[in-house]
Amino acid sequence: MSLHSAHKPVSNDAILHLPDTIIERVDVWSASIADKTGGLSWLLKGMDEAGADFNFIIARRTPENPGSGVVFVTPIRGDREVKAASTLGFSLTRSVAAVCFEADNKPGATARMTGLIADAGINIRGLSVAVSGTRFVAYIGFDSTNDAETAVSIFQDAGAEVI
Repeated sequence: MSLHSAHKPVSNDAILHLPDTIIERVDVWSASIADKTGGLSWLLKGMDEAGADFNFIIARRTPENPGSGVVFVTPIRGDREVKAASTLGFSLTRSVAAVCFEADNKPGATARMTGLIADAGINIRGLSVAVSGTRFVAYIGFDSTNDAETAVSIFQDAGAEVI
């Protein structure tokens, strides 16, 4: 018996019937970083000099490759930023299809959001959620573009604005 089937599905009523829910498919870029002081800062400084204004950054060590790490960012826009990204070692990540979900923060919102995805039979590859003030922002990673697009359709059908 799977963990999901052992529990009663979460009610997803009204999670996306909020007036200011925004869903957006996003391109994720990644780069290897040296796991040493200043490794991440060097890359971010280079992108800052190109005018990048990231909405999301996550960096971590890569235990399978000691001494290295990886950083994921979004967005990279325009020729200047793309050129700088390429020079610094960033590339568009094809292995992760991502969706940004932004809404008013309500208790249980993330459980209901992920429940909609699970109820559709879609696996979540990765999830990062943060709350600022009265809003929450979730970046959801999927294994395929099809899964990401299906999730966007589910959210849109539930009343979210897709941008």
